[in-house]
Amino acid sequence: MMFSALSLGLMAGLTVAAPTPTINEVAEVDKRATITDTPIGYASQNGGTTGGAGGTTTTVSTYAQFTAAVSGSDAKVVVVSGPITKTADQVKVGSNTSIIGASSSVVFTGFGLLVKSATNVIIRNIGVAKVLAANGDAIGVQKSTNVWIDHVDVSSDQDHDKDYYDGLIDLTHAADFVTVSNSYIHDHWKASLVGHSDSNSAEDTGHLRVTYHNNYWNNIHSRGPSLRFGTGHIFNNYYNEVVDGINTRDGAQVLVESNTFVGSTSPLYSTDDGYAVANDNDFGDGSNDALAGALTTVPYEYTLLGSAAVKVAVVGTAGNTLTF
Repeated sequence: MMFSALSLGLMAGLTVAAPTPTINEVAEVDKRATITDTPIGYASQNGGTTGGAGGTTTTVSTYAQFTAAVSGSDAKVVVVSGPITKTADQVKVGSNTSIIGASSSVVFTGFGLLVKSATNVIIRNIGVAKVLAANGDAIGVQKSTNVWIDHVDVSSDQDHDKDYYDGLIDLTHAADFVTVSNSYIHDHWKASLVGHSDSNSAEDTGHLRVTYHNNYWNNIHSRGPSLRFGTGHIFNNYYNEVVDGINTRDGAQVLVESNTFVGSTSPLYSTDDGYAVANDNDFGDGSNDALAGALTTVPYEYTLLGSAAVKVAVVGTAGNTLTF
């Protein structure tokens, strides 16, 4: 079977119907997985997200090889064998693509990834670091559907002003059916933006359906994430020293469950009529200051760990930690 030699790691455990999720006292984490893994969350909807499964498999080690390998819309699995450093614009990723890091050493330094006007893309076990604002986001998704971002490590630093780098994971211009899971998002000013502008309601309304689950957010100033217009489900995340956490704004509806915040001034809050429903969250010394929302169920199965169990489950397993 193509790709059977890879073992890529994915959280495993029982799933439950979305309207009646249960809480597990102890997280179950399984680091064995295959290219046939499927995402939890909105990326599982709209026909699902399979990436390049069934297509060609190419192993790359240089920027030029990588850029060429991820282009086009034919089904393809691109395995990156080691770190790549280059100060350059984002690499545009074509439809029906899986990008898989061969080990935790795979870090793109100085350039990011852009999924634009594409569909059915998987990005797993990749690090992206220190992408200058002039070169775009670490990972950007625009005008695209069915994107699964899993086990990535994205970061910069806070040694420069807040505009020196752009976003770490930004989902904009009507991006839809996106899941960000099991990822380490850290050391950055403005981490993750859903919906780029207050004036873009015509394009974004009815889209921007996103799930963030089992992520470790650490040393972030804001946007953990910030959501405009869309529909967000945020569960099983651990936030450490994230000043401004989840910001729901411009009519966004967000379901926030089983998250833990340590050292957050504003863990969950509204701007310009954003809304949230919150269940079993530990807000630490902060509070839920969001307007009461209407999103109480989502159209997929998922497992809640319970806020007391999130730290143990997420810290040390989130990020590009998979091996094969």
